[in-house]
Amino acid sequence: MAEFDVDLFVIGGGSGGVRAARIAANYGAKVMVAEEYRMGGTCVIRGCVPKKLFVIGSHVHQEIEDAAGFGWSIGQVSFDWATLVANKDKEIARLEGAYTTNVEKSGARIVKSRAVLEDAHTLRLATGEKVTAKYILIATGGAPNHGPHVPGIEHVISSNEAFHLKELPKRIVIQGGGYIALEFAGIFAGYGSDVTVVYRGDNILRGFDEDVRKHVRAEMEKRGITIITGCTVTKVDKHGRDFTAHLSGGSSIAADQVMFAIGRHPNVANLGLETAGVAINPANGGIQVDGWSKTSVDNIYAVGDVTHRANLTPVAIREGHAFADTVFGKRPVQVDHATIPTAVFSQPEVGTVGLTEEEARAQFSHVDIYKTDFRPIKATMSGRDTRVLMKLVVDGSSDRVLGCHIVGDCAAEITQVVAIAVKMKATKADFDATIALHPTASEELVTMRTPTARHVRQAAE
Repeated sequence: MAEFDVDLFVIGGGSGGVRAARIAANYGAKVMVAEEYRMGGTCVIRGCVPKKLFVIGSHVHQEIEDAAGFGWSIGQVSFDWATLVANKDKEIARLEGAYTTNVEKSGARIVKSRAVLEDAHTLRLATGEKVTAKYILIATGGAPNHGPHVPGIEHVISSNEAFHLKELPKRIVIQGGGYIALEFAGIFAGYGSDVTVVYRGDNILRGFDEDVRKHVRAEMEKRGITIITGCTVTKVDKHGRDFTAHLSGGSSIAADQVMFAIGRHPNVANLGLETAGVAINPANGGIQVDGWSKTSVDNIYAVGDVTHRANLTPVAIREGHAFADTVFGKRPVQVDHATIPTAVFSQPEVGTVGLTEEEARAQFSHVDIYKTDFRPIKATMSGRDTRVLMKLVVDGSSDRVLGCHIVGDCAAEITQVVAIAVKMKATKADFDATIALHPTASEELVTMRTPTARHVRQAAE
């Protein structure tokens, strides 16, 4: 009789957990996956996928406006929010089915239940059933965090509810200045809502390159989005179907919806972590793991947003795969968390990889900056007042490209390819030796010859 019921028990059916389960099962492990809600996790059900679908749809209004400059005369148009939501729901259901099928095809078993740790090898399901496992992987992801309690917080929605609104709000206040807040600001504005963004910091996109932050804000404001910084929502009142958001500066804003997108926290509560001896990282509130994604308990691992390392779906997938390779494939693999490309599907879009100018200047003595800000070719005919930003951060001593930052159409698509070059430690000379692909916006990355700034850090006396 086997010592354990399964070789691997995965808590969470999101991207990281599913990848780990499939790879482990392919190595011959007996695997069980517990998911209490829907297979696919945050990304598929209430994150990247529905968000990107909403973003794509929200671009149509601008495309219609721009069409006139190219000779198109488009008559009366209308938009139906309910149709968008219904079609999105249909696609998410399809993807959920695909996730489920792929896990089952690998030989792993799915149980639709919450699972709680009773000790380092035992889990209790909501049905009362107990399962023992040689290894346990925690991949429970994260959830929206509304921050400190404010009066009227019960009236506030998060990004979760934004995907299921019965109707498009005519006016919406969004608190937050990161990925989610700005992406939804662009979504709602694109569909015709009056959008106000409220952020406590001095400028949006904290942690991004300063030029990116300024450029995105200016472009969003050109598109009619109001951005109020150095401010927070202190109270939300409800009057029938309307709301009033009171701000720390003393002013107030009337709205049909108030949304908070001020961050996410790891789903670590009520999992039995304390009982099993799994430690929490005091610095970020996520499960504490080492470079192999191993927790403080030898046979328990954690991947993805629940660790609060780099909260990006492809990172969770890579971590889950590496875990399965290491533990079940006997092929030790560690995930390199350096130089991870990322995108903000705001409008305009942001793509970035590597170091910001500020980070580079703190780490390297000589830093060269190559930067261009130009009107894209489409705008010359559409007449739209918009500009693209491209920026390379280069080590002035070795000529290595340390970072690339792009704001404009297709920024994410361009950045994915540039990330390969940055990961390979390409030099500015390598970029310069690459023939431009004309006429594109991205050709600017290989035609910027003269630094716009050179920084030399003086040695301490």
